[in-house]
Amino acid sequence: MRKIPLGTVLLVVGALLTALGFVAYAQENATLNLVGFFYGVPILLGGLALRAAELPPVPYTQPTSETVIALRDQATQTQTQVRKDVTRYRYGQEAHLDETLERLGLSPNDTQRPVLSGLHEEQRDGAYTLVLEFDSPFVPFEKWEEKQPKIETFFGPGITAEVTQADEEKVALAMKAVVA
Repeated sequence: MRKIPLGTVLLVVGALLTALGFVAYAQENATLNLVGFFYGVPILLGGLALRAAELPPVPYTQPTSETVIALRDQATQTQTQVRKDVTRYRYGQEAHLDETLERLGLSPNDTQRPVLSGLHEEQRDGAYTLVLEFDSPFVPFEKWEEKQPKIETFFGPGITAEVTQADEEKVALAMKAVVA
């Protein structure tokens, strides 16, 4: 269900009910006509509204191995929540993790905010690690390094954070679970 956009479902159901209403109107079937118009049109409009406010899931940039999937039980509640939130359709948000980036001081404004472009899971030193990949053309890497302790505190406890620069405008944030 997480991979199916709710806006599309409502559009299809609303369109079918509305079409049913038109057909019933042509056949002078008052009951189906009412169902089609009084339910179909609002559902159709709701679907259009959701499609307009839809934020698609962030793609995995690397396949997750069976070994890493087995390590997911080491993941902190925060790592699990972040992974689930960014890999499903969201509604009414500008971007994934927009409020988080703002609280961390990594989002000067809406147009200069880093954009979460991908993620992957890996094993580092025997621990589960969630890696978030950002396109960050306006926030310099030095600012990410400066905020690394704050990132650990924000997403912690139970994780260590490491920021790396893949290229000039890309930053990878690795959140590694601390294994006791």
